[in-house]
Amino acid sequence: MARIVAITSCPTGIAHTFMAAEGLQRGAEALGHTIKVETQGSVGAQNTLTPEEIAAADVVIIAADTKVDLSRFGAKTIYETSTSAAIKDGQSVIQEALARAEAASRQATTTSASGASRAESGEGSDYLARVQQAKAARAQARRGPYKHLLTGVSYMIPFVVAGGILIALAFAIAGYRIAFYDTSNLTTLTTGFTANPLQSVGAALFVIGAKAGFLLFVPILSGFIAYSIADRPGIAPGMIGGVLASLTGSGFLGGIIAGFLAGYLVYWMNRSIRLPSNLAGLMPVLILPLFGSLIVGLLMLYVIGTPVALLNQVLVNALKDLQGANAAVLGLIIGLMMAFDMGGPVNKAAYAFSTGLLLDPHNPVYLPMAAAMAAGMTPPLGLALATLLFKNRFTPDEREAGKAAWVLGLSFITEGAIPFAANDPLRVIPSIMVGSAVTGALSAFFGCQLHVPHGGIWVMFLPGVVGNLPQYLLSIVVGTLVTTGMLFVLKRPIAVEQERLEAALA
Repeated sequence: MARIVAITSCPTGIAHTFMAAEGLQRGAEALGHTIKVETQGSVGAQNTLTPEEIAAADVVIIAADTKVDLSRFGAKTIYETSTSAAIKDGQSVIQEALARAEAASRQATTTSASGASRAESGEGSDYLARVQQAKAARAQARRGPYKHLLTGVSYMIPFVVAGGILIALAFAIAGYRIAFYDTSNLTTLTTGFTANPLQSVGAALFVIGAKAGFLLFVPILSGFIAYSIADRPGIAPGMIGGVLASLTGSGFLGGIIAGFLAGYLVYWMNRSIRLPSNLAGLMPVLILPLFGSLIVGLLMLYVIGTPVALLNQVLVNALKDLQGANAAVLGLIIGLMMAFDMGGPVNKAAYAFSTGLLLDPHNPVYLPMAAAMAAGMTPPLGLALATLLFKNRFTPDEREAGKAAWVLGLSFITEGAIPFAANDPLRVIPSIMVGSAVTGALSAFFGCQLHVPHGGIWVMFLPGVVGNLPQYLLSIVVGTLVTTGMLFVLKRPIAVEQERLEAALA
């Protein structure tokens, strides 16, 4: 008897989604197998598969006519087909899926046998694959509000990165005065090209980045926080709440509140309101978006918007007044948080805090974002340098991984340090925390500013992206050297460490 898990989904999420689920269930029962089917319908996912059920499954069946996220299934054999195939002949779909799984199992056994000796010795491990696995495992482990917040942030970041770089290019082409250019009538951009092409192009880039890209980031944040909680019915109330957060001046913080409010409200309504089956189709297209948007909108306008805007202003003013040693303390704390768990909850808390200040539409603060990105780059960079300078302290696999760690560090992917930390946490984690703390403190002390929330070295040399670029690069270099020095002090040569362990065991 095989254990099967499946997902069904159709574009409308109403009829075919559930008919396909029924077809698969009947097919499994007829063949003597057990199956659990998650339906991704118009009112969200129902009968959701748990990580334990996925882990125990022999095969995964995706009967869908829309895109389904497959990341949670890892290395499981996945058989993809259409909803119509599952509806027409569920037994055939299940038989084909199990045949695929059996073939994949035979192939895996052969591959495993041929590579057993290498696996036992630990050689040939794929460093980049380990980094990706660590990131995927952390994404799987996220639960509750933290997961919902990061979902919103992940969808928001591309808008912010694109908008920030376009604004920087606008300033590089036409100067900072372009921010005060009259863009109320967009036809002036094209009609003014002949008279002043640089000003016209600069103004166009500024409109695309600031008036379009940055205009969307709070609604996107709110909408996808709500989506993470309540699935598709939460998107409209969440995005409308995000727009109102921008209009009331509550900004990033107000957008987060609007997203959670919309998500949990729609989630509750979806499970509390019961309609006859012939009216169930009204829930996702009328009742949930209408009443969710109405309630969230009224609360944002009359209850939440103004006090959150005042709180936001107080926080921004306090941070803008930080100079010198006080700024360095903030940078040091951000640096410690960025390196502590290398992409985990503490790291993401510091990153979300810095991003929120960067994206305040009325009074942006750029200093914390600069400290966060610099401090997030130094852990992989310091480890990469250490594998180059002190080879006797690292295994052959770690030395090989150090080559890839250069690229990850330069790209602001802090998770590049995870495989090293997993092998030797008591020495690696303190080393990278000290290095990142120094980097964050120096960046803030020098008053470095960063106008985009990601990109690493690849965006630093665009005009207008980094304020005080020489000092910023110096902060990263110093922090990298400190990390490497700490690793030299704390990590012993492998041969010496092996002798110590053997003596302790004797």
